Amino acid sequence: MKTLTVFTPAYNRAHTIGRTYESLCRQTSKDFEWLVVDDGSKDNTKELIEGWIAEGKIDIKYVYQENQGMHGAHNTAYSHITTELNTCIDSDDFMPDDAVEKIVAFWKEHGSDKYAGIIGLDATEDGKVIGEKFPDGLTTTTLRGYYEKLNGRGDKKMIYRTDVVKKYPKYPLFEGERYVGLDYLYHNIDNDYELLVSNDVYVIVEYQLDGSSFGMWKQYWNNPKGWAFYRKFEMTQTSSLKRKIQNNIHYVSHSIRSKNWNFLKESPMKIMTFLCIVPGVVLYFLNKDKINKNSLYGK
Repeated sequence: MKTLTVFTPAYNRAHTIGRTYESLCRQTSKDFEWLVVDDGSKDNTKELIEGWIAEGKIDIKYVYQENQGMHGAHNTAYSHITTELNTCIDSDDFMPDDAVEKIVAFWKEHGSDKYAGIIGLDATEDGKVIGEKFPDGLTTTTLRGYYEKLNGRGDKKMIYRTDVVKKYPKYPLFEGERYVGLDYLYHNIDNDYELLVSNDVYVIVEYQLDGSSFGMWKQYWNNPKGWAFYRKFEMTQTSSLKRKIQNNIHYVSHSIRSKNWNFLKESPMKIMTFLCIVPGVVLYFLNKDKINKNSLYGK
């Protein structure tokens, strides 16, 4: 059995996923398989993947599902993964030629049941690290600890043990919505495990204008139940007062959008939520104005 599964959620990315495939074909280690979760694509993604499977250059599994959003594709991926480790590479990103080799070697040298996996670096194609490298001497961290306690910056690449991932609840699905923050799973894992820290670059990223890194106002507006769920979870997890306040304000806004008038009763922080009602209402109308303006100008 291979050590690592690289999984890729894909939704109408036939125009970019070829670069992902080519980078996997160039890997100096073949100790991996590629799992593509086609999240209801309407383009020729299926035909592309079937052609690459026929080529036989790397081990590929292909799974199609009706569109559920990124978090739904992650649920499906985790249910199909059987390797010791897994990592997600988006369909508009690719891996350096030695990424798999470095991941597997690092884990075999340092990994154990004590750790959930590895956290490494993302970089742009010109070699610039996203955010910053990890501090010298830092050997382990949680994801939340890195950002909240160490004031870390920039997206990072996580490689998780598959048996650890499967211990935790799946991302919830809300009818008509396509978004729940992926950190829901990662922060659950943070409560029980640390990650080994590596300053190796494991993925080269390119943020697409239609990708989930852009258009957050639209994400908020179209997925209020998913966001309200995530904000309630984050209220109870973060130790940062600033983040608690932000989460409560957003929770009020999302609840108004989803017409959930029981939001105060359902809040895990009722007093703070009450104090955040006015700024939450202001945020709701700001979000509505952003959506209306974008619609007016055809965005």
